[in-house]
Amino acid sequence: MRGLYYFVFWIFPILPSTIQNETRVPCFMVPQKCTDQANVPSCIEDGMRTCLSKSPRMRDPNFFSRPISSEEIVDTQRGYKIHVSEEALQRSSNRRGKTYKEVDLIVSILNEAFFRVSSSSDTKEGNDSHESNPVLHGQSVLGVWLGVKEIRNLSQPVQLRFINTNQSENGICVYWHIDKNGKGNWSPDGCKTTMDSGEFVCSCNHLSFFAVLINPEIPEESHIVPLNYISYIGSALTIAFTALMIIMFLCLRKKQCDHSAIIHMQLSGSLFLLHTSFLCSVGFSGQSDIDSVCQALGLLLHWCLLATFTWTAIEGFHLYLLLVRVFNIYIKRYLLKLSLVGWGVPTITVMICGVTKVYGKCTFYTDKKGSTVTPLCWINTQIVSYITVNGYLGLVMLFNMVMLGVVLVKIHKLRSQTLQIKDHRRRAWKEWVSILGLSCILGVPWILAFSTHGPLSLPSLYVFTILNSFQGVFIFVWFLTLTCQARKEEHSSSKGTIQVSLNSNEYVNTR
Repeated sequence: MRGLYYFVFWIFPILPSTIQNETRVPCFMVPQKCTDQANVPSCIEDGMRTCLSKSPRMRDPNFFSRPISSEEIVDTQRGYKIHVSEEALQRSSNRRGKTYKEVDLIVSILNEAFFRVSSSSDTKEGNDSHESNPVLHGQSVLGVWLGVKEIRNLSQPVQLRFINTNQSENGICVYWHIDKNGKGNWSPDGCKTTMDSGEFVCSCNHLSFFAVLINPEIPEESHIVPLNYISYIGSALTIAFTALMIIMFLCLRKKQCDHSAIIHMQLSGSLFLLHTSFLCSVGFSGQSDIDSVCQALGLLLHWCLLATFTWTAIEGFHLYLLLVRVFNIYIKRYLLKLSLVGWGVPTITVMICGVTKVYGKCTFYTDKKGSTVTPLCWINTQIVSYITVNGYLGLVMLFNMVMLGVVLVKIHKLRSQTLQIKDHRRRAWKEWVSILGLSCILGVPWILAFSTHGPLSLPSLYVFTILNSFQGVFIFVWFLTLTCQARKEEHSSSKGTIQVSLNSNEYVNTR
């Protein structure tokens, strides 16, 4: 009987631990178990604190686990190296001496789809797959845990080394920050980014979900505010001056208006719509959480941008007809056909993109507090943006640069044939004014969009922002110059006609 008594007291302390171990989930199965949860990152974070650190029987490319007892650099053999500091190991083991017990280092490579930036806290895999997502290095997130305790505010940071497979990429180390409302953002707070032999090195004072945010188009935080102000002020002025130019054209036009002037007005109208939709997209995307509104604004902004590119190409085509095909340039219903192309091509493109649901809120994260910077209703799918924006703009710029080269050749030939040396400087000044005006009409400043990478990316970005934000103002000045010049020539022509008629009358009277 006494033996049974001791057996009961010996077996009962073991049973709870045995049952508890059986209910604990292996760490490599935690991400799979959390896919159906409302907040996947929070579920994974909690699950990794209580899971069993045993490794799967077969090598899992997305999971790594190893017990460590001293400061060392751990190579996960999965494209990541982790330098665990002495302080982090001490915090995890809760010992103050120089010797520590073994602590499990758990590393999980997670799908970026679990970390979708959304305005609501109920984001989960399988919801709207077209929500805004920043571009992450390797399209994956690195989760790192050391023991069961939360480690933060380290004076000796933990270093995470990401192999950079594309040496041309720029990146910033970020971690997944969850606020009190359960919403998540990528934040660089507590992490320092350095480059070592072409690899990203993230030195962070805490452990969590980490990634390298790839977005070379976004400059440093100190340049965000002035660039935003330049864009907003330039867009507002472009809206005002293009509207004024259209009003002047409607008031001054004659019954038979020149085709060139009508094409200029179509381009001005597209610029007016582009900058208006841009300001609306920025304003409403930061205030409204309604996805349908942001999708509509993204579609409208895309349509206006494509219309501007198309009318810019039409300007180059019309210039080709005037300079190269000087004779026999009559085309039946010329303006109607140009209008169908100028407004029809963008309409068909955005209708196709709208069916595939590629529009939504895009937010850039660069500040130290992890707050949103310049939210914009735009295209969420990168391949669609590359094809319909970058590719289309590249073709338009290639064609228009050829047309501008033809203009320069024509001007050079005319200058070599002129015999009036006195008016050489005056003629050269007029030629340069014409070239600058044509450059604005042909959208030459847009070519700077392809030079916002590399060592001169920041100056190019400032020049690009200034020239394209104020493009409507430059076109208005050029249009006003042409209008004044035309009126001056018309006035001088009328004076010459009156003088000729007076001389003719005097000649008749003397006869």
